[in-house]
Amino acid sequence: MTDPTQDHAGLSDAFASRRYFRKFGKITQHLTRVAGVMQAEGRLSKADVEVITRYVTKLSFTFRALSMKYLLVGRDTGQFFGSLSMDTRESGFPVHRELLTMANDAAQAEKHLANMPSVEQYKEQMVRRIVGDQELPTKLQFALSQRLYYEELARGELFWAQNDPECVWVENLADGRRKFLIHWAVYDSQVNLPVVYLMELEDSGRNALPKDQYRWPEVQAHLMGQALAGLKLLTIAKGFDETFDDLHPKGLRRFHLGPMYSHGYTRQSGPLHDVLAEAKAPEGEDWALAWTREELESERVEKERAGWFGTVDREVFALDPFAGRGADTGATRMERSIILPQRPYQVLEEKNPPGFSSVRKFVVSSGGRVLSYR
Repeated sequence: MTDPTQDHAGLSDAFASRRYFRKFGKITQHLTRVAGVMQAEGRLSKADVEVITRYVTKLSFTFRALSMKYLLVGRDTGQFFGSLSMDTRESGFPVHRELLTMANDAAQAEKHLANMPSVEQYKEQMVRRIVGDQELPTKLQFALSQRLYYEELARGELFWAQNDPECVWVENLADGRRKFLIHWAVYDSQVNLPVVYLMELEDSGRNALPKDQYRWPEVQAHLMGQALAGLKLLTIAKGFDETFDDLHPKGLRRFHLGPMYSHGYTRQSGPLHDVLAEAKAPEGEDWALAWTREELESERVEKERAGWFGTVDREVFALDPFAGRGADTGATRMERSIILPQRPYQVLEEKNPPGFSSVRKFVVSSGGRVLSYR
């Protein structure tokens, strides 16, 4: 067995660390624009885009907080405080442990802030140190960066290791049923990637699901327990359908936001590694981000006996009919996309590596333009 931590590397160089966070700052901006293009193409619904945009925004706040935490990495601050640990082999994202540590820091953020000088006081002290003592105020800079880190945590709305399910009413249906959209997200510890889930369901219970003090906590716990990238959508949906007799999942979607490939930071093998190496793109444009969407839809409903005289509805889900792939993917359909700047895209088209003909390409520019190609 291999040790996954061998593929984790710390960004101990200040310039490399700041370039990394700037890169992800641009990537998260491009993600929201790509979602908008997919909506315009009819590939995503308005509700999907709203949910994805919300989680991507949270992810950008998480990266901003981490950039403050590690702002002075590589500098002599008087104490060793570590460096950002990232997954160089599989995802290109920070490792799961970083988000767990951040959640623990967030729980104590207010206490830290109460015992720290204000931002203005730190700046005044730094000016006195520079002018009066003619010294670089490195320790004060570090203290200020930590205050800014805790301020970001205190503001909230970050992407955590677990982002609990939320239930949104969609419409009332016949026979007293209600339609809801449930969404949740995790930072999957197996692959070190943010993963977003959306489930459309019909509720035939007596009380509306979000207001049901018994069912809703059970639903939340069940969904979070099944939020693993290694589980097929079919497994998740059937398990949910069989657990809750009065909740009927009609559709389940999962979005994998990553991996991120970058010639300067990651060591993934394969065609994209060669494309980025050959592209020799300038700083900020030497990356590619994979985006995978899985969808599972209910095809029909069958009645199943429950007890002596009762019956319950059970969903029969449609699987991908092409070449038997549905049994392998556990989904009705799967679409792989890749987001990348112009220079890497040109090299990708020139090399035309096997397996990329069916991958949708989104080419982004620094000005915010997004072009879509097959």
